[in-house]
Amino acid sequence: MSVNPRPALTKNAYVYEELRRRILAGELEQGQSISQEQLAVELGVSTTPLREALRRLDAEGLVTIDAHRDARVTRLTAEEARSLFEVRERLDPLAAKLAASRLTDADKAAIEGALKGLEPLSTSTDLQSLLLHRAFHRSVYTASHNPLLMSLLEGLWDKADRYRQLQLSSKPDSAEDQERVRQEHIEIAEAVIAGDARTAERVMKKHVRGSLGAHVFTALES
Repeated sequence: MSVNPRPALTKNAYVYEELRRRILAGELEQGQSISQEQLAVELGVSTTPLREALRRLDAEGLVTIDAHRDARVTRLTAEEARSLFEVRERLDPLAAKLAASRLTDADKAAIEGALKGLEPLSTSTDLQSLLLHRAFHRSVYTASHNPLLMSLLEGLWDKADRYRQLQLSSKPDSAEDQERVRQEHIEIAEAVIAGDARTAERVMKKHVRGSLGAHVFTALES
């Protein structure tokens, strides 16, 4: 059964968004080969927009295209997981620190709204729950009013979500961990909204160090 493109999107944009969604949702698993002809039929498009979407995803590191133009979902590795953690450990606290110093009324409303929508991440977490989690962090990034920093962190998030899902499936957070994370989100929001840059930076660093991404590379190494 074919899937019809959403009218609001061009075919190129639709195919890209759909492939990206399937990868992040785990519907296309790491290392899985992508049959371009089969997928084109399923999505109701020609192979041209599909190849363009795969090139974009290859540039983002979600897909790997070899010399023969065959494509497969990029595998998750301990090395990449460690690299993601090391970069986020530096950049997320910086974003929180800047956000506390540059917050606007619109930023405050966005952070408060995103905080209300958060749900604990668990083994039953779907893509929508991950998007709500991302929306909270994005509201803090946006409040930093540093476009380059925002772009860098956005670029890391898709990859990081794949590792979050992997960790949740192998070792889900306990109820205690879920409550800790919930409280950390509240503390981050409160510090940023209060304009307390030092506390916002400190709490965000603590949050990243205790995150799923911080533990998954250890699990992958073992």
